[in-house]
Amino acid sequence: MLFSYLLVSAADGMGVDMYSTSMLRRFFCFNAAASSSVAPSSAAAITSKKKSLVFLGSPQVSATVLDALFNASAAPSSSFEIAAIVTQPPSRRDRGRKMMPSPVAQYALDRGFSADLIFTPERAGEETFLSSLRALQPELCITAAYGNILPTKFLNIPPLGTVNIHPSLLPLYRGAAPVQRALQDGVKETGVSLAFTVRALDAGPVIAREIVEVDDQIKAPDLLALLFAEGSKLLVHKLPSIFDGSAKVNAEPQDDSKVTLAPKISPEESWLSFDEEALVLHNKVRAFAGWPGTRAKVLVDDKSGNHNILELKIITTRVGPDDKIQRNDVNDITSVEDALVFPCGGCTTLEVLEVQLPGKKVTSAASFWNGLRGQKLKTL
Repeated sequence: MLFSYLLVSAADGMGVDMYSTSMLRRFFCFNAAASSSVAPSSAAAITSKKKSLVFLGSPQVSATVLDALFNASAAPSSSFEIAAIVTQPPSRRDRGRKMMPSPVAQYALDRGFSADLIFTPERAGEETFLSSLRALQPELCITAAYGNILPTKFLNIPPLGTVNIHPSLLPLYRGAAPVQRALQDGVKETGVSLAFTVRALDAGPVIAREIVEVDDQIKAPDLLALLFAEGSKLLVHKLPSIFDGSAKVNAEPQDDSKVTLAPKISPEESWLSFDEEALVLHNKVRAFAGWPGTRAKVLVDDKSGNHNILELKIITTRVGPDDKIQRNDVNDITSVEDALVFPCGGCTTLEVLEVQLPGKKVTSAASFWNGLRGQKLKTL
């Protein structure tokens, strides 16, 4: 089974107001479009001497891959063309809750790609969609964070197979959240893999891998973007061998004895417990940045002796030196230079640089501290 990578990227801010009603209807009325005759442009793709490729992806990082494929296909020496794009259906995003196409669909339209060849099935196993895909006769499919399960009926269509860009060094971190779980584990290096898709979860033979060093401050959205950028380069480099069949012959079977899993993240995991060591918490903040984020409850003591519990979203952190713990009260949260200093397990400290109150914008730790006006903070 092929699952999406869990991430929440910022929407590109472009609503459907810029499109005509008939354009948006194409996204909603997929079945009608899929059952109609193949458009002239798709018929040309079938008869072209160039090999036809279908791309599947949805979030912004997928658009990075699509951009690389568009550019490569436009080169004079290119041996392929993009016959169709498959992506998630439009959804309501942003504060206005406007119905918006996926970032991949938006990008394809901006590049002038035919809306009739952008398919948005609810499920990749829908027969109307599969019929349209068969009519295009794609020789290869490429997936990059598509976000839908690909059934056997789909995988049997392209004769050269389906190749997935997976942001880990397979067989490490198979699953829905490879980047988040790698950062949570505090890895010093990770990478991106090109692998053929099979029905088992991220278990197909690996065509190539690219190793990437991991900075100890990088957050999941930034690392994800970096890995898909590297994966795009790797894919374009390997496409000739994929098209001539040598990649499949030389692909490396995964060693199942070395498999690690990257299960989907749940919102309940977002809470921080300061009984854990600072490095563990720092890695969690980096891993869960974007979605679901990390949260903490702190106790506020005002000058009148009243106690209130305050919920904070922890945005940016670093591991602090141990000597900042005040031994007289290990629960006190203090302020040093640009950071709030949280005492943590194992006599360690976590320096929090940015926080966010419910319904408010992200603010610096210094600004937040000044706003307390002398009230004391303690960990719970």
